[in-house]
Amino acid sequence: MKLLVQDAFIGYDAEKPLQKYVNFSVESGEVCCILGPNGCGKTTLVNTVLGTTPPLAGSITFDGSDVTKWSAAELSDKVAFVAQRHNQPFPYQVKDVVMLGRLTKTESLSGKPSTRDYNIVENAMEEMGIRHLRDVPYVDISGGELQLVMFARALAQEPQLLIMDEPTAALDYGNAVRVIEKVRELADEGYGVMMITHNPDHAFMTRANVALFMRNQNMKFGTAYDIITRENISDAYGVNVKLVEFTHDNQEVMRMCAPEFGGLRP
Repeated sequence: MKLLVQDAFIGYDAEKPLQKYVNFSVESGEVCCILGPNGCGKTTLVNTVLGTTPPLAGSITFDGSDVTKWSAAELSDKVAFVAQRHNQPFPYQVKDVVMLGRLTKTESLSGKPSTRDYNIVENAMEEMGIRHLRDVPYVDISGGELQLVMFARALAQEPQLLIMDEPTAALDYGNAVRVIEKVRELADEGYGVMMITHNPDHAFMTRANVALFMRNQNMKFGTAYDIITRENISDAYGVNVKLVEFTHDNQEVMRMCAPEFGGLRP
């Protein structure tokens, strides 16, 4: 699987695109973190990849096929989306929420879930570690558990690419770490993951490539270690940082950003 965005202009006005010459890719087993300041076009980029906002120029292909010409059914066969916010108006059980991921995939002539659909849903909940919540109303679970339910629903769709819009938004520290750990695990299992985040450390934590939207220049794309630099973070966010590197007990080398307070600028 390979999603390839080439020389894309994104936005809603051809005269004033939010971003020009957007170039990046996501392949199976990779995480791509989309970083950049508020209002720079990150969500618009996701909408463009998902087909709800056409690109103003350039191309978006999935394994060489033009995504902009796909139907909604063709897109849902390959790509699953995990939104930043979720409405919870009805007390559906967790297993029923996860089953929603099978809506476009069920092979039953009656349209009702088949034995295979139920098995896929059970496996998705097991994968996310939430099978014990299967009969719990999803209005009664925590924010971190809810995000894992949304991950399970996306997995039930059997996609090749997962697109996530700030999956740790509004989560406490522990739940945010658990969600990022799941992102790593999903990539290790072969999924491609494209993830909007406001935290540069997430790119290091998930061993990601980074598409960094800048303020007054074209975006930058490359490995987290190449793109998340003091200069680039300063140019993108207007804040000075130091990059701190350390070694975990398991010998994994990790890098993180530490802001220099007093180094803020407009």
